Order: sequence, then C-alpha cells, then structure tokens
Amino acid sequence: MLKIRLQRVGRKHEPAFRLVLTDSKNSTKSGRFKEILGSYDARKDVDLVKTDRVKYWLSQGVGLTGSVHNLFIKHKVIDAKKINVLPKKTYTAPVAEAIPETPKKEEAAAEPVVEETPVAEPAAEEIPAPDTAPAESTPAPEAPVVE
Repeated sequence: MLKIRLQRVGRKHEPAFRLVLTDSKNSTKSGRFKEILGSYDARKDVDLVKTDRVKYWLSQGVGLTGSVHNLFIKHKVIDAKKINVLPKKTYTAPVAEAIPETPKKEEAAAEPVVEETPVAEPAAEEIPAPDTAPAESTPAPEAPVVE
C-alpha cells in the first residue's frame, strides 16, 4: 500500500522533513520513494506542499500517516478532524516496598507449620500474694515535709 509520510532530512539538531510518497513496507530511512510531494520545516515555519499532486494521490487511494494527516488539515488540503498521534498513557501502579516476602517452596516444606494454642491465664484470685516483702529491698527514705 502506498503512503504519504514524512522523511527526515537535515543536519543534527536541525530537523527538516520531506513529504514523500512511498510503499508502506519501506522504512522511513531507506531513501526509497516514488515521488517528493513537498517539504516541512517546523523550526523555520516554511512549508511547501504540492497540493495538486497530493489530491491526485489521495484520489488514487493512498494512505496518510497521522502527522501528515494533521499537516494537511493545517494547510487545508483536506477537510477532516485532527488525529491524536501521541501514544495513550498507561497507568503504572506504584511499587509497594513494604511487601512481606513469602517463603519459597523449599523453605516452606522444610519448616513444619505449628499452630499456636491459646494459653489460659490464671485468674487474679488464684495467684498467691507474697507473704512478706523481700529482705534485699530497703524502703526509700521519706522526704521531709516543709510547711
């Protein structure tokens, strides 16, 4: 299928584009094209489009890339809506760093699973009260009261 696409020409950091008619299977940098249909330089705002040749090829069923479609709308070569040529944004979930690690299958098989059984604590009345204070501890001296 034939397409009208942009082919980059120009030096480093000075992009300029050539509007070419080429087979869609050719890469953009192959240099193989059937016809030059114009040029586009966004930096200098100099655009040259051979409108009569473009309309002829469009009548023959040639396809357009998204950027060329929008460029032709800008120059009023075709009357249509612009196409969003930017890729759709995809949502990436934030990575949680505090995820507990699960043991590997080998580790899980090596360690038997032990269920904890709740131990009933004795009631307060069952705990014996100490008979006397321990002999080692001395009572703290009382502070004098000042009136």
